[in-house]
Amino acid sequence: MKKASVISVGNELLDGQTVDTNAAFLGNEMMCLGIPVAGRFTVGDDVDQIVRALHLACEDTDVILVTGGLGPTADDLTRQAVAVFLGVGLHLEEELLDQIKVFFTHRGVRMPDINAVQAYLPEGTEAIPNEVGTAPGILGRRDGKLIAAMPGVPSEMKQMFGRSVVPVLREACVGQAVVVHRLRCFGAGESAIAEMIGSIMERDRNPLVNCTVEYGIVTLHVIAMAGDPDEAGRLAEVDVAFLRNKLGTLIFGTGEQTLAHVVGGQLASMGKTIAVAESCTGGLVAKMLTDVAGSSQYFTCGWIVYSNEAKIHELAVPADWLDTYGAVSEQVAIAMARGARRMARTDYAVGITGIAGPSGGTFEKPVGLVFIGVDSEEGTATERFQFSRDRQFIRQRAAQTALNMVRLRLGL
Repeated sequence: MKKASVISVGNELLDGQTVDTNAAFLGNEMMCLGIPVAGRFTVGDDVDQIVRALHLACEDTDVILVTGGLGPTADDLTRQAVAVFLGVGLHLEEELLDQIKVFFTHRGVRMPDINAVQAYLPEGTEAIPNEVGTAPGILGRRDGKLIAAMPGVPSEMKQMFGRSVVPVLREACVGQAVVVHRLRCFGAGESAIAEMIGSIMERDRNPLVNCTVEYGIVTLHVIAMAGDPDEAGRLAEVDVAFLRNKLGTLIFGTGEQTLAHVVGGQLASMGKTIAVAESCTGGLVAKMLTDVAGSSQYFTCGWIVYSNEAKIHELAVPADWLDTYGAVSEQVAIAMARGARRMARTDYAVGITGIAGPSGGTFEKPVGLVFIGVDSEEGTATERFQFSRDRQFIRQRAAQTALNMVRLRLGL
């Protein structure tokens, strides 16, 4: 099984000025091609660092993808590093130089002299065409290993990878396939899910089952490897069926589906509508729902009612309930959900009230306490939750949990 490494070049990646989206993109694309990424390296604008990373990558993998460092300025050193690694010099390619000049001419400007450096390639390598920028990529080989260096600008890298690098990779890796299924879970923690599914997560098996977590959403990655896609697919399906049987309604979706996608899709298919009334989440549930294209089919409106006065005047929350139980209470969550459904005339409505922090908590009602109500013609269901960590996390978890409650109410 051939594997790949990704080397990201740039001081801006090390000091946090730029987020390395290229590595994530390439990791996903390589997995789809059946060539899993086994290593990642991030190095600064330094020839020695880049050469060292190339040596390390070649020790363990067969394909090395490099992004960044192909520009025209003094800190763009990838072409020099690739030449050092291959043990060759740089050679001016006159045809490339002409292409770069044409790029500038078509834009009505003179090519700066420094851009000529982009026409130099390590001897024995090929230029990878760049149809949207000035920096050609570099395609080289050493000891049977394939090296493809591409620009760091994401739009240029993606175009170059898809148009020119992918065909080379497919030819080089005939006879191996990787199939990936992603199961998205909510309602139990990572450790609880691991305990439920047992030995299927052991590292020495095929398919390999990995786990990632973000804001309470646990994603199980089922990665099957075989000589052809059909066999890999069959292996993956066995594990997917096992996981579905074990986890049941904890699984809400597949691939990149969000809770909002799943809830919205079900509401649309049922011809139902929803409204929201939010306090501590400040409109986050409404945002998640309306982030989905086509949400106007089922989302009608929402209220952000931070103050008690807003809860009373906008949603008819009884004033004596606020006095007796407090704004953060099961009773007020119920009243908010009922008020929103009544006012919006929807089939479903959500009410959320809580303490997102970092201040405002008490011994009886600490920071992270959230009450969520979901109202429909079947009645109102409310739950009490105690979330931890910071304000952003509490709000995000509360919004996700509200959508999950709606999902379960819809029978998903």
